[in-house]
Amino acid sequence: MKLYLKPGSCAMAVHIALEEAELTYEIEKVDLAAKKTESGEDYLAISPNGYVPALVLDDGEVMTEAAAILLYVANLAPEAEMAPSPGSKAYFELLGQLVFISTELHKNFSPFFKPNSGDTWRSIAQKNLETRLSLMNERLASCDYVMGERFSVADAYLFTVLSWAQVVDVSLDAWPHLQRFVARIAERDSVQRAMQAEGLK
Repeated sequence: MKLYLKPGSCAMAVHIALEEAELTYEIEKVDLAAKKTESGEDYLAISPNGYVPALVLDDGEVMTEAAAILLYVANLAPEAEMAPSPGSKAYFELLGQLVFISTELHKNFSPFFKPNSGDTWRSIAQKNLETRLSLMNERLASCDYVMGERFSVADAYLFTVLSWAQVVDVSLDAWPHLQRFVARIAERDSVQRAMQAEGLK
């Protein structure tokens, strides 16, 4: 498999999951502005949506969208226990958490990365983000991980998204449980390896 990514982007969540799963894969960085891969390929020919992540499977099929790829990786390596049994109530709870992270946290960080987003859009995103961060902070008040007491692909995604706070100067001081979560997940070997491979350490 090959994972196409931009260092530090949401693709890092997939990178972490691949490391946790101990699967065989390679990575290639993408210049999203130029839509070119590190080796000079046209990225739009690989993934027409033009953003990351994209995971090329062993049979050549291309998967996109972080939440979907995360579940796919978890199911490829059930021994890593990064997701509950498919079809179980807990599995759909995990899906709900991945959707929440994707639509309510990930998307509300987006305006802070776009210089032309405007103050109004940023202000709305800031208010939405604060509400959503409070909800996740409350969830993590009584457990170490999003799904309880075991690491799952949702933790890889949440860690990646929360790591953007430092990049765009959004303080997490109001959410101590989130701060502890980030510090705890950052210590995992899979996270350290992924960040090093992406040039973030």
